[in-house]
Amino acid sequence: MSDDRSSDGPRVVQPPGWPRPRGYSNGMAARGELLAIAGQIGWDEHEKLVSPEFLPQWTQALRNVAAVLHAAGGEPDDLVSLTVYVTDKRQYIAAGAELGRTWREVMGKHYPTMALVQVADLLEPGALVEIQGLAVLPERAS
Repeated sequence: MSDDRSSDGPRVVQPPGWPRPRGYSNGMAARGELLAIAGQIGWDEHEKLVSPEFLPQWTQALRNVAAVLHAAGGEPDDLVSLTVYVTDKRQYIAAGAELGRTWREVMGKHYPTMALVQVADLLEPGALVEIQGLAVLPERAS
């Protein structure tokens, strides 16, 4: 098992001989306080969708995940897993380069484990993407 360690945060776990994935990690290991982040969609603090289009909703959903992390005292580097739900995977694929750009803008160069699932619909009318996450906040000295 090879891995990359970043200070006291989660470490990337990469099985020997496997090609490095792009945009996510095969595994993450961490120690600390677990933070479960509810599915975040592309709405603002007033629960209004920022746009009917996929990319602005994606960007806002990422910002909402980051806001929950910050509210708990964490940073994007503390994320260990994300599940992304989309209503049309073709929109996700078509947005390729822009998704990466907005990811780096909001989350930096940290890539947790990730799964993408296409669903028939999301609970909120008009929502095209929902992002649920797990983070491990660093242990704090008592």
